Amino acid sequence: MSTIAPQIPILSLLSWLTFLTWSPQLQAADPESAKPNVIYVMVDDLGYGDLGCYGQQVIQTPSLDQMAAEGIRMTDHYAGHTVCRPSRLVLWTGKHVGHTGLTGNRDRSLSGTEATVAKLLQQAGYATGGVGKWALGNVDDPSQIDNPGHPNANGFDYWFGYMNQSNAHNYYPTHLWENKSRVTQPGNVISDDPAARGRVSTERVTYSHDEMTKAAFAFVREHHKQPFLLHIHWTIPHANNEGGRVNRDGMEIPEYGIYSDRDWPNPEKGFAAMVTRMDRDMGRLFDLLRELQIDENTLVIFTSDNGPHNEGNHQHEFFDSNGPLQGFKRSMHEGGIRVPMIARWPGRIQPGSQSDLPSAFWDYLPTACQVAGVTPPSDIDGISYLPTLLGKSDQQPQHEYLYWASQEGQTSIGVRKGKWKLVRYRTKKGKANADWRLYDLSSDISESNNVIDQHPEVRESIIALLKRDMLPIDAER
Repeated sequence: MSTIAPQIPILSLLSWLTFLTWSPQLQAADPESAKPNVIYVMVDDLGYGDLGCYGQQVIQTPSLDQMAAEGIRMTDHYAGHTVCRPSRLVLWTGKHVGHTGLTGNRDRSLSGTEATVAKLLQQAGYATGGVGKWALGNVDDPSQIDNPGHPNANGFDYWFGYMNQSNAHNYYPTHLWENKSRVTQPGNVISDDPAARGRVSTERVTYSHDEMTKAAFAFVREHHKQPFLLHIHWTIPHANNEGGRVNRDGMEIPEYGIYSDRDWPNPEKGFAAMVTRMDRDMGRLFDLLRELQIDENTLVIFTSDNGPHNEGNHQHEFFDSNGPLQGFKRSMHEGGIRVPMIARWPGRIQPGSQSDLPSAFWDYLPTACQVAGVTPPSDIDGISYLPTLLGKSDQQPQHEYLYWASQEGQTSIGVRKGKWKLVRYRTKKGKANADWRLYDLSSDISESNNVIDQHPEVRESIIALLKRDMLPIDAER
């Protein structure tokens, strides 16, 4: 495990300035032509163990396995939170939940004033686009299109997909949004069953994942001759929670494909088919970059917004979705927040490389800024991991610790400091002592051996850091 150096507020700026001195390959005579493209792919509820390159034995993911072989696989990368909306807010702003204040899937819209990663690159001349689930500016009808939380008000020139987070449960919606216009999804009809809550379709023709993928590829084709930032926020393999209640199968997919003959429950066939369909489209994305001859000028990052789910009648244990980790979605244990992360950039990232750098979603904003030659805001929590991506680990600043707080699930606080992981469990009201548990990840990645009694000084030192930085040491429901 690498030595952990203290984080100081000016660190991101210093690392950016250092980067300019050791990366002459990004300094060309024509500054515009030198700017690399950035594509960030985040899928929904994919577990640490769901990809072949992270140990999956059953579900086929050849494209992502090839991506890892041609790029870098991060083994210690963390989502912004254990559930969707707060995790995405962390990603956009470069601030962990202790500073965003959103610690559960509560309503939150951006205000249009935040320095999002899209807005920062947009201001630097990038064409900015996104597809998929937005979740931070609900738009249910055209009268709400001027909502300041809309993607167009937060740095995205173009957006196609879902605005309302809950509507994104349905893979066969009646409409999606293209910027501020509703786009009908032909043939889809919503169930009138009260339990469906308007999120289950009885007639299924147009699959939202495929439509969002088409829009993403069209954006690349349209903007490939200029620097661009593209976010692909696929909803696969999230369940249709209401579908799981209405028809006992929330894993919605047009066909089971290579898994159709397996002797599995239908939700498990659907889950596997979702992951393989997503993997297929990652392969198509790389084919497109090669076709347009921009492969070597494009950094592609792939990850998941939190750990695997147990919803829609899918069981995460069926495919060992969390691999060697304990816990799943809504848990502060590693299985709820440690996620796969692969980065590929031909000619820049060493093929087949791997890093155990502890990093998290709030590090993406300064990383993208560093790639684009943009100075990140000074009030963020993130540290660029670009040095690690480019094989400059000796020049990689590191976090003093990583912090999460949650209003959901049995655990409320998670902290990683070096090899140590500290987790707080919720206790019954009136109980005098907090239930803290401590794990040594260097020898116990599954967090099966609580060593809090053997190392009380570690717990106290970590809590002292949180108090120093005025971070909550519990999160109420």
